[in-house]
Amino acid sequence: MGAAAAVAVVAPAPAQPLRTSSRNRNATIGPDGYGFCKPAIRASITMRHSYTGAIASLAGVLVLTALAAAQNNAQNNAPRSPWKYYPADRAIGDGGPAPKRDLTGTWAGPSSGANVPGGFAGRGGGRGNAENRTPPFTPLGQQMFARNKPIGEYSPGGTNDPHARFCDPFGFPQNMLNENRGMTIATMPNRTLILLQYMNIWREVWTDGRSLPAQVGGRGPNAHDPKYNGYSIGHWEDDYTFVVDTTGLAPETWATRSGYPHSVDAHVQERFHRDSKNDLTLTLTMDDPKLYTRQLPLGEVHFRWIPNQVFDDFTCIPSEVQTYLKEMGDPAGDPTKLTGR
Repeated sequence: MGAAAAVAVVAPAPAQPLRTSSRNRNATIGPDGYGFCKPAIRASITMRHSYTGAIASLAGVLVLTALAAAQNNAQNNAPRSPWKYYPADRAIGDGGPAPKRDLTGTWAGPSSGANVPGGFAGRGGGRGNAENRTPPFTPLGQQMFARNKPIGEYSPGGTNDPHARFCDPFGFPQNMLNENRGMTIATMPNRTLILLQYMNIWREVWTDGRSLPAQVGGRGPNAHDPKYNGYSIGHWEDDYTFVVDTTGLAPETWATRSGYPHSVDAHVQERFHRDSKNDLTLTLTMDDPKLYTRQLPLGEVHFRWIPNQVFDDFTCIPSEVQTYLKEMGDPAGDPTKLTGR
């Protein structure tokens, strides 16, 4: 019983006499039949009502929790399609020791909903911390970096990120760091294929002993064209570490979502380490002397084994992006123009 209600009840109608309750000599019966207690007893009744309300609320929560649990159990026990990815269907534990020299399978990456451990973005993950505000650029690298306007800082209305504006391919190495929610690795006798869920693209890593091309870009009979995913070769460093070296990247792409540039001569190294049967860790570094004065750590990404070996389709659709920019992104404008940055 609330304080206001108690005050209202204590003031009896003067025209009608009060009578004493035979059950409680300390209480007085009012004209409406309810007892008006002395202060201490009234407080006791108020507390009793509060406890009753709390117990009723707790009971309601427990009932709702039980219903939700029953519904989840029904969903978890429902027949599952072999064609569909279920984020809650996760690998349990490490699954035991890692198999030797084997990365084959389908892996859930960050943001997959499969409770994959977080990694780190290295210098390329953003411009927010002190380290990222002073990257090891050469003068040319700083000039190229200054032209790039990442969506995280400039918003959809102010960015010039070709992927955010037009769904242009990320290119390598960004496609291994950004939106990598899942991948499949397939091993062939002379190469390894890396199939990426986002944008439905694939990479070739040659393992037949060839060397990287000596010349990419420029003119001449031996020149190779730059490619979005570059040219890659791989080898096993030990039984659990597969090392991939890549060069010949299309220079118009960004190395990271924060706008870090790269040249066509950049050399990116990936180290795939099979930690256990269910765990895989990828570490990336980049050497690009034209744009950086020292090696650039790009980040570390963790992956988990997917039990049914299936992941969803996930891509960037240009028509939808253009509709969004026309109706929302561009009208909202570039917030940095309002702050004078």
